[in-house]
Amino acid sequence: MSGPAFGYCRAADAGDALIQGARPGAAFLAGGTDLMQLWKMGVATPDRVVDISRLPLSAVTADGSRLSIGALARLSDVAAHPLVSRDYPLIAQAILAGASGQIRNMATVGGNLLQRTRCPYFRTEDLACNKRMAGSGCGALAGQNRQSALFGASAACVATHVSDLAVALMALDARVEILGLGGPRRLGLSGFYRLPGDTPERETNLASGELITGVSVDSGDRFATRSTYLKVRDRASFEFAVVSVAAALQLEDGVIVDARLAAGGVAPMPWRLVRGEAALIGRRPDAPAFAAAGALAVEGAKPLAHNGFKIELLRRAVIRALETVTAQTAAAQTIGGDA
Repeated sequence: MSGPAFGYCRAADAGDALIQGARPGAAFLAGGTDLMQLWKMGVATPDRVVDISRLPLSAVTADGSRLSIGALARLSDVAAHPLVSRDYPLIAQAILAGASGQIRNMATVGGNLLQRTRCPYFRTEDLACNKRMAGSGCGALAGQNRQSALFGASAACVATHVSDLAVALMALDARVEILGLGGPRRLGLSGFYRLPGDTPERETNLASGELITGVSVDSGDRFATRSTYLKVRDRASFEFAVVSVAAALQLEDGVIVDARLAAGGVAPMPWRLVRGEAALIGRRPDAPAFAAAGALAVEGAKPLAHNGFKIELLRRAVIRALETVTAQTAAAQTIGGDA
């Protein structure tokens, strides 16, 4: 790859990474599956690359009902980890729905959460994109917007977020562990990501030079037997979601006492379907409850010229995901599981 000269260093430890990463024009490099693509396209042009791939941030552990995943854990390792596949299958399903096996072997959890949109206007250097070049306009508004957002967009940007893993983590109320020169902090995913507003180039609330060190999920294991990740895409593999849904239910005496719904492919960040969740609480997991959840999940959608079909697709995807969870519950009862 040819291009402007850049500096390179391998971080000796987390403190060194923070010092190096705080320099203007610096970019962290781990798996590189997204950064290298952006670099080749001319969308990302770092002056300095800080290699963090050898930092000790790849462990997957559980402390009671809290799951911790290091930011440098490879996606394939996380999906195959017995703690995840057994107690947090929603996370494993979402990971396995994304990319290819080869990419999952390289890509890291932190890098996956930070991957950039696949909007063609962002990834094509000579097209108008406020996210890539502030003030240039949003070509998708009146152009090719089949994949654009239904929720959370603005006049400056209608691009969607593409991480499957982030959708599952949003549904499970995961928190992102962050380390900066000022010390550690934690953000829920709704506070970690930003909506575009007038500053679409700022996609997260990471401060300059801050490093994701991991992700934690508290008490998500209670959804282990009643969760699913449904991804609707244009082809069977190695494709980003047109619409996706992460669904999880907690039942007591046959009644839904907790419900989680999050969607991908419909907003600039993984989108929590809180109205759909509220429609399920206190009800039995049946067709009327699921229909109500699907109807409320699409309230407030603002389609563009070519993506209006996503509204009905999302409604049906919510219902189908909930039906899948119900089928899992019935299977558990058949083999002696609780309801």
